[in-house]
Amino acid sequence: MRNIIGIIAAAGLLAPAGAAAQLELNDKEYFEAPGLNVTVFADYYPDGHQTGVTIIQHGQRVAANGDVRLEASPGQWSPVPKSVERTVDRETGVITQRMAYPDESKDRTGFNPIVYPDLEFEYEVKVRAGAGDSVIVSVDLDEPIPDEWAGRIGFNFELFPPHYFGKAFLMDGESGQEAGYFPVQPNGPLVDHHGETLAAPLATGTSLSVAPDDPMVSMVITSEAGLELWDGRTNHNNGWYIVRTPIPAGATEGAVEWTITPNVEKDWMYEPVVQVSQLGYGPDQPKRILIEQDKRDLKADRLTIYRLTPNGREEVSAGTPEAWGGFLRYHYLEYDFSEITEPGAYVADYRGRTTHAFRIGSDVFGRHAWAPTLEYYLPVQMCHMRVNEKYRVWHGLDHQDDALMAPLDLNHFDGYVSGPETMTPFAPGEHVPGLNAGGWHDAGDYDLRVESQIGTVWLLTKMIEEFGLEHDATMIDQDNKLVELHQRDGVNDMLQQVEHGLLSVVGGYESLGRLYRGIIVPTNRQYVMLGEANDQTDGVVWDPDAPEQRRADGYDAMDDRWVFTEDNPNRELQVAAGLAAASRVMRGYDDDLADRTLVAALGVYDMSFDRADSLRNKVFVLSEFYQTTGEADYLDRLIAMQDEITANIAATGWLIAPALEMIEDEAFLAALDAAVAAHQETVRARATETPYGVPYEPDIWGAGWTIQRFGVEHYFFTRGWPQHADEQLYLDALNFVLGVHPGENTISFVSGVGANSALIAYGTNRADWSFIPGGSISGTALIRPDLPELKDWPFFWQQTEYVMGGGATNYMFLALAANALYGERE
Repeated sequence: MRNIIGIIAAAGLLAPAGAAAQLELNDKEYFEAPGLNVTVFADYYPDGHQTGVTIIQHGQRVAANGDVRLEASPGQWSPVPKSVERTVDRETGVITQRMAYPDESKDRTGFNPIVYPDLEFEYEVKVRAGAGDSVIVSVDLDEPIPDEWAGRIGFNFELFPPHYFGKAFLMDGESGQEAGYFPVQPNGPLVDHHGETLAAPLATGTSLSVAPDDPMVSMVITSEAGLELWDGRTNHNNGWYIVRTPIPAGATEGAVEWTITPNVEKDWMYEPVVQVSQLGYGPDQPKRILIEQDKRDLKADRLTIYRLTPNGREEVSAGTPEAWGGFLRYHYLEYDFSEITEPGAYVADYRGRTTHAFRIGSDVFGRHAWAPTLEYYLPVQMCHMRVNEKYRVWHGLDHQDDALMAPLDLNHFDGYVSGPETMTPFAPGEHVPGLNAGGWHDAGDYDLRVESQIGTVWLLTKMIEEFGLEHDATMIDQDNKLVELHQRDGVNDMLQQVEHGLLSVVGGYESLGRLYRGIIVPTNRQYVMLGEANDQTDGVVWDPDAPEQRRADGYDAMDDRWVFTEDNPNRELQVAAGLAAASRVMRGYDDDLADRTLVAALGVYDMSFDRADSLRNKVFVLSEFYQTTGEADYLDRLIAMQDEITANIAATGWLIAPALEMIEDEAFLAALDAAVAAHQETVRARATETPYGVPYEPDIWGAGWTIQRFGVEHYFFTRGWPQHADEQLYLDALNFVLGVHPGENTISFVSGVGANSALIAYGTNRADWSFIPGGSISGTALIRPDLPELKDWPFFWQQTEYVMGGGATNYMFLALAANALYGERE
């Protein structure tokens, strides 16, 4: 027992009696001391484990989601409370968050509807600094909870699993009651806990010592009312470890009272992070290194750049970085090394910290930059195909039963909404033919959203048109629904991928007489499936006249995906624009598909244009139709919208840029020119507001996709108006994605691209803690108000998710654009 107490004392977890509080309430409204921050409902994203009482210890978030929940181990669609009011009382040093159940905005409605029980109550979570580095957390209820909910409702506090895998825990250490290690996987035995099937608690008691063997993440949590330590991954793969105190019947004020004492290394300071592209730079490309330091660390030391040679490192540049200033919670320095142009491999060294190797060369943005997206990510995401890679099967032939018309008046759990009629010849539940071909699985849930499908088609089309990309590394056999990676078939993969997207979108239009909104599984159990795509459905079209159909595993054979429709003229115009563009590149490759695609585009245009109110999408469709047909009517409509276009040039100008060479109206061109010039001044000003050289507003979701999209849009501004738009902005967007972004994790957001990249991602294979080369994750997110975070965790969709319709293809476009500037396409 002396050893146990010695471990705790050595970790700094036994605060001396009467010790003064070290934590102070700062001007950003969270508690702060060197090495420790405690935020209180600064975020509100419980679905993503990002809300409530949160501990940031030695610069990393180790625990979060401290709040009252209705389950011991809640999941993505579990009831969550609504925020009522947050108050910060600087006189008393207390942060109070008032919450209430239910949240009417989520109860069976909204994008991800949640089913709430018949239960209403309000409460307050109060947090104040305690002795030393402790915080005191209390929960006050307005009224006692119903007796039947006693023990079910409790205060939950979640520990981020990877920080604690294999670390020790002690419960009631002085008596030696329970000790153990945080397991890498949840283990039985199973127990029933008020209707939840969970692994038995890891420990119960009144004082929990978390990771006393690791002072960087250790803490002690105490509560006289009792603590339970659960493994929340038993019933949800993306769960965390959960420390919990159940709320008893009759409790109101002080229903829960905790003391949380994180260990703090008093001399701790955030180590400098040297940020440089994980891939490298073109010889003539402007080059900067950013150094991110603790906000208290304002000193700039010598930085050295070495060229790697067979005989070791050779110094080629050295100097003192210049101060950029403060951003988020850090102080930044910058070092320009644009004068280095000699091809080769380099490293940078600052305060003894050496970066990964990065390259300078004309081939930096060649095949190793963009080819993984085309050779891996796009083929692996292909729906309705078997995808092989030599000995490996990425997924079998899937979803051959697509699809049944969705039920009426339904708010699907993933945001799809059906109306009072199908708007097609098909009745609800009736099989719609022609939907079992083409398309790409979106993100990690296998659905096909029409905007993601056409977005991918359009970006691929523009890559063909802008960069003339021809590449053959994949065999795609539509007749036999077979894909073989790294096996040539003599056909341009780019055209085959455009074709694959059109088979879904055009095929859906021809079958339905209108666009589909999306195609998705009907049950949550199918939706959360982590595994083989061809296991999500049985591939057999449901026959309502043969109810004896059963799957071997006992599930009802009516597992076919549903196809949703909608009346949305704005989205329809977006799709029509993409179809019009794609018909151009299909011409000469598959003339029949080119004709069908243009017919579909015209049909959608005719039914939607006059009813749409999206200026952006009207400009988009007119520009693409004019480029495709050359018909003056489309241009006349564009010119007639001149005032609206120039007043909203940020959203419209880049869409017109590819058509400029076809436009001869001098007054219209002059108006566009003046508007773009003014807009670009604004863009350049915004880009200087952060050290990263791009307009960047961190949020709960990673900014990678947004910044990539900005880069693509800005490329077209440079194409149309090079006299006003600076190419450096889209190159800085590319650098951001490739590792020059805030926070200690400087990986490339693009899996398999660069020296260090996202090798644990939220893709279809996330349960294997794996990745798909060429996929682009959402990237560094913001833990409000000021902590950038990118964790190695496959279940953070807001940080590590892949996506179709932007993400990977926007990245690929930017890499090709950089290659066109500085490289030699291979």
